[in-house]
Amino acid sequence: MNEQKNRKKLKTISGFNKALVKPKNLNKRSQNIEHIQQKKITSRSNTKKLYTVSVALPGSIIDNAQSIELKTYLAGQLARSFAVFNVDEIVIFNELGIRKNSETFTTQIDSHTKNKREEGISSDPNVFLARILQYLETPQYLRKELFPVHQDLTYAGLLNPLDCPHHVRKEEKSPFREGVIIDKKPKSGETSLVNAGLSKYVIIDKSIKPGVRVTLDMGNYEISKNDHQYIEAKVISPKVPKQHGLYWGYNIRIADSISKVFTECSYPGGYDVAIGTSERGKVVDDVIDDLPEFNHLLVVFGGLGGIEAAIDVDEDLKCSGEEADALFDLWINTCPDQGSRTIRTEVSLFKKFFIISYRMVIPYFFRKLC
Repeated sequence: MNEQKNRKKLKTISGFNKALVKPKNLNKRSQNIEHIQQKKITSRSNTKKLYTVSVALPGSIIDNAQSIELKTYLAGQLARSFAVFNVDEIVIFNELGIRKNSETFTTQIDSHTKNKREEGISSDPNVFLARILQYLETPQYLRKELFPVHQDLTYAGLLNPLDCPHHVRKEEKSPFREGVIIDKKPKSGETSLVNAGLSKYVIIDKSIKPGVRVTLDMGNYEISKNDHQYIEAKVISPKVPKQHGLYWGYNIRIADSISKVFTECSYPGGYDVAIGTSERGKVVDDVIDDLPEFNHLLVVFGGLGGIEAAIDVDEDLKCSGEEADALFDLWINTCPDQGSRTIRTEVSLFKKFFIISYRMVIPYFFRKLC
């Protein structure tokens, strides 16, 4: 009996030891896995984005916060949402519209401005929101040179970073970088020096005035092996990294009214498709397959009174707020059966964008590619 027990123990121990022994072809497997992973990364970096996504929202949503700390935090939440969903353009429009002939409107603005000055922040919520969003989109090593000290940015340093692909770290190697022209001229002629967040300045073959932000093609540089005084690079369009499958931040535009969101569009031919969001729109499940073909998509969010309120005060629009759906290709409700009378923009934006991106836009292009 004892011999049988010992034999069982030996078999168990030998089986356990075999499990601990590395198979002979483990190195080959690990190399294959690394090769596949590298292939995935390469293929992803060469994938071109076939469309752009723009978001329009009123800066008045900032006024819902009671203090400068909460206003700043709210702007930071919006910035994170825009970065997560690869938004290319943010349009901040004036929900109050332009009524230069209205004495009541002027009085409201004067009172509004006075209260803002007492709080120690920008008098215009649209400007405040735009400044915070632009600050967060800018790589950390450029902020000191591009953003002078301002009261609106008092608490911006406490916000969570976006950590986008163009926020490259000092020792991290990247084919592209963001930089700013510094006020220092090299000895050679038509050249400029750029601070790109590296241990050495970058030199470009163009003469550009100091303080201008530029996108750089770094090529195959090696910081440690580079014995030159400067690192050579080329100035390129910010669109180039996006064409290589990299999300390269967002642009910001301020519109005086909701109609200017459309009429002052920076894309040739304007936006192909415009989506309006409202609790009075069609349930998103019913219009998933109705998304038209597009190259430039615009998604519009309303403030506390919705998009309808912004349309009612816009003198350039002939339609009323009740006819708001006529301005859009799709008029959708992404939060049906909501448990609250009103959904704050900062709360609903992440959910709405998740639904629009992953249930409408991505399946649409998947079907198009197939």
